[in-house]
Amino acid sequence: MIKQTNERYAEHECVKLENSSVALWVTQDVGPRVIGLQLPGGGNLMAVIPGVASTTPSGNVYQFRGGHRLWHAPEDPERTYLPDDAPVAITSIPNGIQVTQPVEAGSGIEKRMSITLSGESAQVIIDHTLTNRGLWPVELAPWAITQLKPGGFAILPQATAETGLLPNRRLAFWPYASINSPHLQLGDRYIFVHAAMNDGKFKMGWANPAGWLAYAVDDTLFVKRAAYQADGDYYDFGSSSECYCDPRIIELETLGPRTTLPPGGSVTLREEWRLYPDVTLAAEEAAVAELLARLNIS
Repeated sequence: MIKQTNERYAEHECVKLENSSVALWVTQDVGPRVIGLQLPGGGNLMAVIPGVASTTPSGNVYQFRGGHRLWHAPEDPERTYLPDDAPVAITSIPNGIQVTQPVEAGSGIEKRMSITLSGESAQVIIDHTLTNRGLWPVELAPWAITQLKPGGFAILPQATAETGLLPNRRLAFWPYASINSPHLQLGDRYIFVHAAMNDGKFKMGWANPAGWLAYAVDDTLFVKRAAYQADGDYYDFGSSSECYCDPRIIELETLGPRTTLPPGGSVTLREEWRLYPDVTLAAEEAAVAELLARLNIS
């Protein structure tokens, strides 16, 4: 049975959406934002970072807060970091809720998340929709960002197709990301990013035909998946998935291809989340491959 209740959580007024296997909290007073995600008897897997903010060159202040959010790429100090401090409209839909942000005055973009649970399983479906409510076409891509608490490690699948004399993968690194970072563990099948930084920050992206990326923490495996479009034109050197880390958080990010929205036009990026409890895992390729095969993740 899927239940909805109003509840204060992580210092926000929220709608709690739950079944017997998973619960999540969606903010009502700001957002759209999923600020909490828990298995029964477990703690919040999301990072919660009140007071962490960024000020844009024009003086806007963006509050990160933590949790899961919807942005639009490419990242820009003004258009991306538009404040989301106003209450959102939340309505019930079958098996879940729809959360709509007021139209961004600085971009003309309306953000909406449709969040549903799948029966009694620990599965969440989120449709992230951007709609152009302005008067002119806008080029962008939907960008779904999940901030998780540190202490675990990300699992980033790599392309393994046999391409003969041609390359089969590429990685993008941000200027502040050291490829000698002790928190980066390169493997042929998987790259691991350890969320145990004391200072600095790290970010990488890649074209991700597998469509999924994962995070292991507190004996729980969190997997999120978004479809990869092989013919899509992705920002950030072709990155459909990205991973960011600093001492407070680790982010698992998915992006849709670059698109131009005419006035009134929309684009949607669907993510599927699955949580697997009682998973004890080391950042070692053979062990990860065995577990993923057992869980039918490929």
